[in-house]
Amino acid sequence: MKTYVVKQKDITRKWYLIDANDKNLGRLASQAALMLKGKHKPIYTPSLDTGDHIIIINAEKVAFTGKKLEQKTYYRHTNYPGGIKSVTAKKLIQQRPEKVIRMAIRGMLPKNTIGRRMIKKLKVYAGTQHPHAAQKPSILEIADKKRQVN
Repeated sequence: MKTYVVKQKDITRKWYLIDANDKNLGRLASQAALMLKGKHKPIYTPSLDTGDHIIIINAEKVAFTGKKLEQKTYYRHTNYPGGIKSVTAKKLIQQRPEKVIRMAIRGMLPKNTIGRRMIKKLKVYAGTQHPHAAQKPSILEIADKKRQVN
């Protein structure tokens, strides 16, 4: 019996729409990263980009658990001496809400050329409007809470 290896021409990509309204950031990001990688498909191959396109709307309404909104800090560096900059999650969600979700998902993707190709299939919008209606995205529901195992 031979092992089936998927080829680039055999990969079909779908479009999914996720509404981030009152969804936890981590759960939303992990589900979106899973879809971008293509791990939900039976043809998943780690060395190929088999994932789908993801559209996330209502980025400004994403939820944080606990005190993360006030305490979580995002850092970046300007590449100049003493050039470290920091901003809290609350301030970043007010200024650029798309960036919070994009950074969370990017941290869950591979740190190589495949990961850089995957992040290009992610579209994040602050409001409810998006220009991808022609692709006919199907709505993807994200669970709010963890399932209770008895």
